[in-house]
Amino acid sequence: MPETVPVAWSGAASAAPVEEAGAAAELKTQVAPEDPPVVALPYPGWGLQRSAKLLLAHRKEPVDPAGFYSLIAADSVRQLERYTSIAGKLVLDVGGGPGYFRSAFMAAGARYYWVEPDVSEMGAAGIEVPGRVRGSALEMPFRTGSIDLTYTSNVLEHVPDPWKMCGELVRITKPGGLIFLSYTSWLSPWGGHETAPWHYLGGHRAAARFERLRGHPPKNVYGSSLFPVYVTDALAWAKTRMDVEIVDAMPRYLPDWGRAILRIPGLREIVTWNLAMILRKK
Repeated sequence: MPETVPVAWSGAASAAPVEEAGAAAELKTQVAPEDPPVVALPYPGWGLQRSAKLLLAHRKEPVDPAGFYSLIAADSVRQLERYTSIAGKLVLDVGGGPGYFRSAFMAAGARYYWVEPDVSEMGAAGIEVPGRVRGSALEMPFRTGSIDLTYTSNVLEHVPDPWKMCGELVRITKPGGLIFLSYTSWLSPWGGHETAPWHYLGGHRAAARFERLRGHPPKNVYGSSLFPVYVTDALAWAKTRMDVEIVDAMPRYLPDWGRAILRIPGLREIVTWNLAMILRKK
């Protein structure tokens, strides 16, 4: 039987008309043949070997996105299972792109859906499976307090109002539910994405340099689809919210001892690279 998802309105990848607010969308959750394979993690523990493997895979992301994101998906499931059991949870992946993370979450027993605003991103990998919802991270088409586990990876730096997006993550999560929020810090070596490291001289200057050399603008255009987000601001946002508690915060791709870096202003903006926070909705 198809599962009823708590959607206020929904749109398919084909940009179907918006339904009346309050209606529910029925989406099937069975694993389809088109699902990407679940990756067996090539490292144990949470030390330097893991960091080296993840950063090496990141370097290959432009030519092998499926390999990189499938590895990150499996790693994310393992990270989350340090804090909660995923089996049976309704998981929403905010900014899930073409659905690379679906297999890993479903293999862990989750009921997985993903929301993505860009139709071209939804179909980029040719993954044709149920569970896609078209919508904006700034105004998500899900009912308040309806999601067990809200997950978002490397999306926050791509929205013009990151704190509005964070507020939406909190809104749709059930009391007692978890939020996994991860993004690339602007002052990290990869803060400018494909324009790095020239973003240290300014985002607009880095984008102009990229276009001058490549003959086309970068995919992530500063001020349009790429925005500066800092480690300090995210930690401060979470601490000022009365409706969430910080369960954990860490440099996502560094060993466990890397948490100490978050205590050092300035240095944390560069060395953290990618901040991951696990929040619990009160």
